Amino acid sequence: CPRVHTPIHGGVGGVDRLRPEDVLFGHVTVVHQMGATVFVQPLDLVKNRMQLSGQGSKAREYKTSFHALVSILKNEGVGGIYTGLSAGLLRQATYTTTRLGIYTILFEKMTGADGRPPNFLLKALIGMTAGATGAFVGTPAEVALIRMTADGRLPPDQRRGYTNVFNALARITREEGVATLWRGCIPTMARAVVVNAAQLASYSQSKQALLDSGYFGDDILCHFCASMISGLVTTAASMPVDIVKTRIQNMRMIDGKPEYKNGLDVLVRVVGKEGFFSLWKGFTPYYARLGPHTVLTFIFLEQMNRLYKTYVLDR
Repeated sequence: CPRVHTPIHGGVGGVDRLRPEDVLFGHVTVVHQMGATVFVQPLDLVKNRMQLSGQGSKAREYKTSFHALVSILKNEGVGGIYTGLSAGLLRQATYTTTRLGIYTILFEKMTGADGRPPNFLLKALIGMTAGATGAFVGTPAEVALIRMTADGRLPPDQRRGYTNVFNALARITREEGVATLWRGCIPTMARAVVVNAAQLASYSQSKQALLDSGYFGDDILCHFCASMISGLVTTAASMPVDIVKTRIQNMRMIDGKPEYKNGLDVLVRVVGKEGFFSLWKGFTPYYARLGPHTVLTFIFLEQMNRLYKTYVLDR
């Protein structure tokens, strides 16, 4: 998120005016997100494999996320856990750049002539709109990522064998049509909206509850605990949408027909054949990826806001 995108309006001297350095900060954030992808790619791969495990009436390939990680390392080597890295990097480059750009533009448009910033609800709406737009732009890279990370679980004769993200995009366009690049864009956008809404609301609410308890002050410990709660809530809320996205983007055509009709069909079949709690398969790697990201995001925002208030606004 850009530095101005903060749900802590007022309480910690929120940065409400969009300044030139925020644009530079946004570009740095894109690079930071792409760098972080190198470290979280194995988690993405394990999460995707878990969500595809036991698809339909098949027995689950992996018992737990740890079992999935060990199996991948054993069967595919260390390099196997970085399958799809190029797609992950392209996803961040397209999604994050678009999201930050849209957020910046909308924030400026919604700021009053007197410099009064948008209220909390409007900020949240701007964030969700920016997230959904970024998700739409990033969907082709997301499709490539899902397919590349899923390939290793298939028999050699059934693998797609994409060599990199650009090879994947070119082949998908040539073999299945350009529209396939945006397959699953609706659940992808829905996930982005859910993540933004859940993070904002749960962090703000958790922080307030911790402060009201009397056991916490407005400090890093409070921010850390509120962020961990927010990451947990966000993971739980977004995973059913995420598994829909994963299944749709990885599906094949069977006798000329797609495996799934739509997102609702995915939900019904997953719950009916694999059980209700299968909607949260891959919870551990997903939370391991989203949790620290949420913690670092909000702690960083809180500290930057505090420093800005201390050394700029209060001078």
